[in-house]
Amino acid sequence: MKYNQNFKIMQITDKTLVIGVDIAKKIHYARAFDWRGIELDRTISFKANSTGFSEFMEWAKKTAEKNGKDKIIVGNEPTGHYWYTFAQALLVEGIMVVQVNPYHVKKAKELDDNSPSKSDRKDPKTIAMLVKDGRYQIPYIPTGKYAELRKANNLREEWLKKMWSIKNKMQRWLDTYFPEFLKVFSDWEGKAAIMTLERMCLPSKIVGHTAEEIVSIWREEIKRAVGIKRAQKLIAIANSSVGIKEGLKMAEYEMQLLLKEYLEVRKILDELEKHLEDIVLNIPGAERLLEVKGIGIKTVAGFLAEIGDITRFSHPKQIIKLAGLNLRENSSGKHKGETKITKRGRSRLRGILFRAILPLAAKNQEFNTLHKYYTTKKENPLKKKQSLIALCNKLIRIAYTLITMDVAYDPAKMMEDIHRNEILKAA
Repeated sequence: MKYNQNFKIMQITDKTLVIGVDIAKKIHYARAFDWRGIELDRTISFKANSTGFSEFMEWAKKTAEKNGKDKIIVGNEPTGHYWYTFAQALLVEGIMVVQVNPYHVKKAKELDDNSPSKSDRKDPKTIAMLVKDGRYQIPYIPTGKYAELRKANNLREEWLKKMWSIKNKMQRWLDTYFPEFLKVFSDWEGKAAIMTLERMCLPSKIVGHTAEEIVSIWREEIKRAVGIKRAQKLIAIANSSVGIKEGLKMAEYEMQLLLKEYLEVRKILDELEKHLEDIVLNIPGAERLLEVKGIGIKTVAGFLAEIGDITRFSHPKQIIKLAGLNLRENSSGKHKGETKITKRGRSRLRGILFRAILPLAAKNQEFNTLHKYYTTKKENPLKKKQSLIALCNKLIRIAYTLITMDVAYDPAKMMEDIHRNEILKAA
């Protein structure tokens, strides 16, 4: 969400206890300061467990009471996943949790002793000083179905990486031992192709069968679209294959392992996608976004998993900034550099939007018309990639309107950019 610097600074008053915490895997370190940066108590260390969190709460509340503070703000760096449990414990107690940019900590730690050294005592102070000056962000921690959706989407992303790894290994195996295989099968993931790889993956195994025997193997599970001509072609290319002829016993075993792994991961991905669909369809407004031709359930799931509850944003520009699609200017004096997107924020969200906009710009009539307009207009035409970025931002604004206002998608409104410029030209 968008919090300007003044708003953040105003959260720190003379009644606020500012605590900086250096997060680690097993032991956390904390220091407490007032709004002017005066340290109010000793540095403490506490374990990253329920006992340690209780000790921290007791110390923080006693320090606040002793120094006449009625509000506590705890700042930390988002160090991996170690801060999750600590933040949850603080939120349960009603204590405000904020985060500082690790890059800011790295640059600011030299202010005290002109040294870039790092220590368990030094970092909590640097973090607290950044919080005191309003240089922090309030983290969004999804709850309820949004937490379920983000976890499901993260799991799907992890298993997709495993699937890509398997596919790369499979392609490498085919290129090594049977490079002509895909001349017969357009895709090795088809049923007939997988059955062939399971029973006779090597050229030497294929030439030992007749075309009729190969067809009968395929027909065990496939009743249509497998004929004698394909089997004959498979035998012909196997006879002339240039694949490696050594180490074939273990090569065949490797193929069996790859196929087994592929089928297991494929099954898990199918289950995860079913979970995703069930969760997404229970989120208010998600079905509105699915009304846009070319937007699928996976895109909606990824988009909502990354941004969480869309109603927490007051304007779609905040989501554009979260995705790192807002523009940054590079100019000084008379020099005017190229304007580019910042690429800050959530890179996964930016990737989801860009992958979604490619088919939309190609097949969705409204997006395709806008894409052509942006790239061919007489005044300040956009390059192809610039146009796609503009369409990503357009998609964010559409999603925000459809979900927050619960209105149906209207293709005519997509054309307003074109109509507005035509009216200005006429005027």
